[in-house]
Amino acid sequence: MKQYKPTTPSRRQMTSLSYGAAVTAGEPVKHLTFGRKRAVGRNRLGRITVRHKGGGHKRLYRLVDFVYDKRDIPFTVRTIEYDPNRSGFVGLAVYKDGSRRYVLLPKSAKVGDTYLVSETAPLASGNRLPLKNIPVGTFVYNTELKPGGGARLGRSGGNYIEVVAKDGGYAHLKMPSTEVRMVSENCWATVGEVSNEENRLMRLGKAGRSRWLGIRPTVRGTAMNPVDHPHGGGEGRAGRGRRRAISVFGKPTGKGQKSRRAKKYSNKFIIKRRAVRKR
Repeated sequence: MKQYKPTTPSRRQMTSLSYGAAVTAGEPVKHLTFGRKRAVGRNRLGRITVRHKGGGHKRLYRLVDFVYDKRDIPFTVRTIEYDPNRSGFVGLAVYKDGSRRYVLLPKSAKVGDTYLVSETAPLASGNRLPLKNIPVGTFVYNTELKPGGGARLGRSGGNYIEVVAKDGGYAHLKMPSTEVRMVSENCWATVGEVSNEENRLMRLGKAGRSRWLGIRPTVRGTAMNPVDHPHGGGEGRAGRGRRRAISVFGKPTGKGQKSRRAKKYSNKFIIKRRAVRKR
């Protein structure tokens, strides 16, 4: 982590990552990038569906391969690059047949390392195999939810998923949230942990840096008027006046309250719900 001299009050608390020690290339490969407009919490009608998003620095999107449909062909990591759209590092993978793609790198990745996507690949960090060929106790990332559906789970910087059991054609996976869920053994996963594990230790230091990332301010419900939030109103500093905390839409939120639908289709795949953080 990079520390700064306290030239301002915000600079005193601010930390950032030492990208110079990890990143080996500045400009991305042009044909693997494209510009796109970020949704910033809006739906197709332009209405806000997720609050506290908007603005931020313009980003060039890197076309990262999460499907890994080129199998049994080894690839070599040519560069390690920063991606503004995710917290882990990406690398330019050059396959033996000459094709090039961006992939999400494991923690131990270095320029020149060779990895393989195959059912018979060795059990080594960065190699990709079906879950049925990965032993219990192994850490994986970039895991599929459905066979052939592309990596969906364990993609944030420093994250990993633990294979805790196998039973009846399913692998039991312990998520970073401590939730344990079942996934088909035919789903593919990459062995190891996601790169850039120091990302979660970074302190933004000031509000402006949040705005650069596209994060807008959050206002407490108790600070609003009754017309704006169910917690609003009252003379002076008043409590919320209700047993359970709810959002501006009237749905349960925070303080360990369950917000998941009782009849959600994937409930049958969840063996153990995530542990609720005590406040």
